[in-house]
Amino acid sequence: MTDVRKTVDTKGMSCPMPVLMTAKGMKDLAVGEVMLVEATDAGSRSDIPAWATQTGNEIVESAEDGNVLKFYIRKK
Repeated sequence: MTDVRKTVDTKGMSCPMPVLMTAKGMKDLAVGEVMLVEATDAGSRSDIPAWATQTGNEIVESAEDGNVLKFYIRKK
């Protein structure tokens, strides 16, 4: 796994906050860097990948750790 440059913790937040926080966090990254987004909102399963597709970024890995969804997103 590529080194994570930034982690965005959206646990406990509901839609649309996980996507808004992801977009905000991505602004701090350089092209090629990876950000980890942690979320507990079930809607994030589809919302975060949809956001990545719409913005041209890449989900390099996603996982579930208990009730926490983890998305590793590479800035393109």
